Amino acid sequence: MRAVRCLRFAALDPASGKPLPAPLPIRSVLRLEKDVPAPSLRPREDRDKVLIATHFAGVQYPDFLQAQGLYQIKPPLSYVPGMDVAGIVLEKGVDVPDERIKVGDRVYANTALCPEGGGGTGALADVVRVTSQAVFPVPEGLHLSAVANVGRNYCAAYHSLKVIGNVGPDDLVLVDGASGGVGMATVELAKALGATVIAGVSHMDKGSLPQVAGADKVLAYGRDRKSHKKFKAEFKAAAAELGHPQGASLIVDVVHGDLFQDALVSCVKPLGKICLVGFVAGQKPIKPGLLLIKEAMVVGSLWGRWARENPELFRNNMNEIFGWMADGTLEARADNIFSMDEFARAFELFEENQGRGNTVVSMNASGQSKL
Repeated sequence: MRAVRCLRFAALDPASGKPLPAPLPIRSVLRLEKDVPAPSLRPREDRDKVLIATHFAGVQYPDFLQAQGLYQIKPPLSYVPGMDVAGIVLEKGVDVPDERIKVGDRVYANTALCPEGGGGTGALADVVRVTSQAVFPVPEGLHLSAVANVGRNYCAAYHSLKVIGNVGPDDLVLVDGASGGVGMATVELAKALGATVIAGVSHMDKGSLPQVAGADKVLAYGRDRKSHKKFKAEFKAAAAELGHPQGASLIVDVVHGDLFQDALVSCVKPLGKICLVGFVAGQKPIKPGLLLIKEAMVVGSLWGRWARENPELFRNNMNEIFGWMADGTLEARADNIFSMDEFARAFELFEENQGRGNTVVSMNASGQSKL
C-alpha cells in the first residue's frame, strides 16, 4: 500500500536534537512510499481492532509542527503522519460488536485514541488499523472529506468550550487565530452552544472566514504591541456593545506569544478562563500579577488524555458534533483537498502560513471521492 513517511525532523539537528538555524523545507523530510506492507488483523492480538480503507486523511498545523520536531509529542522516526482518518471499514476483530461497527460502514477514526497512535500518527496511509474505541460512524449525507479534520480541529475546540469552559447562551467567547482550523471550529461550536463570539485574526484580510463561520464580531490583533493595544481597546468596546462589559467568559488561545500578555489577559472577565491550545506566535512567560488582579484562570487544553479516560463521555461529544454537522448547525466542509500524490502541498500550506480551515488529503488520484 501507499503511505507517507516523515524521515527526519525538519527543524532539528538529527545528531544533537537541537534546533537548526533555519528549518529544512518540509517537503524534503517527507516521502510517499508505494510498497509499504498493509496492516492486517491478527486473530488473538487484534480482537478489538478495526481495519479501515482510508479515503481522506486530515493535515493540520500540529501535523506540520510534528514533522518539524516542534510538537509536544515526537514520534520515533520514521513515522507515518496524520491523526484523522475518514474511510470504509474493511475488517473488524471478533470482539467488536455489530451494533457499534459493521464491515462496510462509513467511519471516522482518530489515531490519538490508540495506544500505538504515537501522539496521533498513522493516518496518511491507504489502510489503517485502530482500536474500535477510536472509530465513530459517520451519519448518512455527510461527505467523508468533511469529517477528516474532526480530531485536530473540532475535538480541540469542543474540549475547550464544553469540558473546560462549560460554555452556554450567557457566555462571551473570544478566540484568536480564528481563520485557522481550530479557530473556525471554535467559532462554529461556540455558536452551536448558544454563546456570543468575538473572533480575532492577525489581519482583516482573514476576517471573512470566521465571519462566515458565524462570529458576531471580527477584530484584528496584528503582529506588534501597538496593534495588540488597539485590539484590546476594540475588544472591550465590542464586548460592551454585545452585552458583556466585563469581558469574555472564555478565551481560546491558539496564538499566545506577546498577544497573551499584551491583550488577552485584559479581555477575560473576573473568574473567567483562558484555554491554551497552541503557540503559533511562540511561547512567552506568563506573568502571574495580572492574572491575580483579573482573578483569571489559565488552563492547558489537551483533549486526548481526557478522551481516553472518559470514552463514553467523549463518544457523546463526538455524536453531538456529527449530529450538528448532519442537521446543518455546523457547516460540514473541506476547505483544501489534495490528492495523495500532492500530499506535500498540504504541509506546505502551514509552512507558508496559508493554512485556512480544514485541509485534507484524498487517497483518490483526482483528489475527490463519491463517499
